[in-house]
Amino acid sequence: MAGVLVYLTVMAAALASAAFGAAELTADYYSETCPPALTTIKLLVGAAILTEPRMGAALVRLHFHDCFVNGCDGSILLDDTDDMIGEKTAKPNNNSVRGYDVIDTIKSALNTVCLGNVVSCADIVAVAARDSIVALGGTSYDVLLGRRDATTASIDDANNDIPTPFMDLPALLANFESHGLSLHDLVVLSGGHTLGYSRCLFFRSRLYNETDTLDPAYAASLDERCPAASGDDDDVLSALDDTPTTVDTDYYQGLMHGRALLHSDQQLYQGGGGDADDLVKYYAENPTKFWEDFGAAMVKMGNLSPLTGDQGEVRENCRVVNQQ
Repeated sequence: MAGVLVYLTVMAAALASAAFGAAELTADYYSETCPPALTTIKLLVGAAILTEPRMGAALVRLHFHDCFVNGCDGSILLDDTDDMIGEKTAKPNNNSVRGYDVIDTIKSALNTVCLGNVVSCADIVAVAARDSIVALGGTSYDVLLGRRDATTASIDDANNDIPTPFMDLPALLANFESHGLSLHDLVVLSGGHTLGYSRCLFFRSRLYNETDTLDPAYAASLDERCPAASGDDDDVLSALDDTPTTVDTDYYQGLMHGRALLHSDQQLYQGGGGDADDLVKYYAENPTKFWEDFGAAMVKMGNLSPLTGDQGEVRENCRVVNQQ
């Protein structure tokens, strides 16, 4: 519990530091250049989730995977070219990350309502993640805006920088620390798995090799959907928690009862009484604090190495760099 108290004490300082590092980002960045921008994004995100509730989780994940590769710069949206293999086909993203079409729809609408190319793709991704969380029951938070878009992307950087579902706790922590994030950020941001699903390919090893940390009834329900042998069932989906389209703390409660779908998630709660265990227990028992701290951690992550000022560009089409 000492880790929890330390986290709560330093949260304000951490946010101040993040904001200082992204001094040119502001919550009202588009208030004069495109007043309807945020309302437009919210309406279109809501429509996408109404059509397909799973899309909310996809848009949150898109933001995570963008920010963890060279900062929150929209590089994940770039299609491959003859001269560049981008992030879309990297192992953590290929046939996994979704939502590109929703971002395209939002960008096209913004180019119309803003009377030109005003809102960056990187900002759209950040706001769409927030609006997805709110649409599915979470608490809102102010997204700082003013990011510009990258003009290149790297499959190698994506393969190296995005944490995998097979990582142990030390590797997860090392990955987050390499991005300026802490153990506390790791546990809070992992709460994003309150939404969404994962493929059998990513939890098969846990299901058949980690029976000592799996609830037997939960394991039996997964056996039926994800056989031990790899094959056509690789893409079968299972929910990351019991309420995959609702923002709540069932994810943390699941960790405490051996119901984590992914190896990396169960690593956050091992029953030994460490700082990660304390944080999992704390958020399992305090949903309101989870919503507050998750929003704060999303702001901190959203401030990772943004391009601002004259850096990068504002893409007219999120999939390709602007023509010079």
